[in-house]
This record gives sequence, C-alpha cells and structure tokens, in this order.
Amino acid sequence: MGGIAANGLSFMEIGEEHLAEVVDIYNYYVLNTTVSFHTVPLDSASMRESVLSGDPRFKSYAILQDGEMQGYVLIARHKNKQAYDTSGEISIYLRPGSGGQGLGGKALSFIEERASELDFHVLVATVCSDNEPSRRLFTRHGYEQSALFKEIGNKFGRWLDIASYQKII
Repeated sequence: MGGIAANGLSFMEIGEEHLAEVVDIYNYYVLNTTVSFHTVPLDSASMRESVLSGDPRFKSYAILQDGEMQGYVLIARHKNKQAYDTSGEISIYLRPGSGGQGLGGKALSFIEERASELDFHVLVATVCSDNEPSRRLFTRHGYEQSALFKEIGNKFGRWLDIASYQKII
C-alpha cells in the first residue's frame, strides 16, 4: 500500500521480510535513548506481535527510500475497549541517521491518510518529553498536547515524563 513518490519514497506494509530490520531499528532506541520506555531489547517474537497484529485496521508500514528501509510507521489500538475503536495510536521510528530529511513528516502524512481511509476519528501519539524532535513534528502537523504524565517512567537512572498529542482527522 502506498505509492512511490518522485523522490523515491514509498511505504509498504510490513511483512516477515522486514522484521529483522524493524527489530534492529527499535532496539537501537531501547538501548540508547529515552524514545522507548522498554529497557530490555525486544526479540523477533515480541516485535512480530507489535507490528504484525493481523487486524486489518492496525497496520505497520516500512518507510522505504529508493527501496531501502529507513524506518517504519504504525497505527495501533489506542485502548482495547470498543468505544475507542475509532481512535488509533501512531508511532514513527526512523533508522539512526535518517532523521532531519523530512521522512517523519511524510510518514505522518501517510499514516493519517491511511487512518482516514479506515474511518479513524482521532490519532494519538505519546512521546517522552525529552524527545524534542518528535514533539516538534507532531505540533507542526496539527497535533495538540492533550496530556502530560510527570515522572511516569525511569530509564538510565532518570525519571521521565511523557506527553500525549492528539489530532482529530
């Protein structure tokens, strides 16, 4: 799903063939940053559960630049209760070194379009307050901060806040 743009950017639904790269990208953030609140790297089985849900509405997509994976974007279940079925939680993870090229904004636009096609009403993104690039990305694209949870996680010996951003699409 998704077309190839003039600049060689495309989005492809994640399959088994992408799983090892997805694990590598995500585990970089686990081991080196506060972007993920996991403290132990995920294995392929755990990552498979996250990105290959089997639900036709909650999908993950590889971000490809000239055929090479630069990251992934996903829309996941926000809460597992029926009244939330029109809300989705979105995440974007870029390969280290791929930031600053506009890929995050293009991935966000792509996943918003997919969410609209799938009749989502609200998208939510939750980011560590330390993650200034993600906070700027979401606010630049019309997301409003809707929550702030102080000292909700502890990683690398530090208490960390998370902020939730939402957009009605």
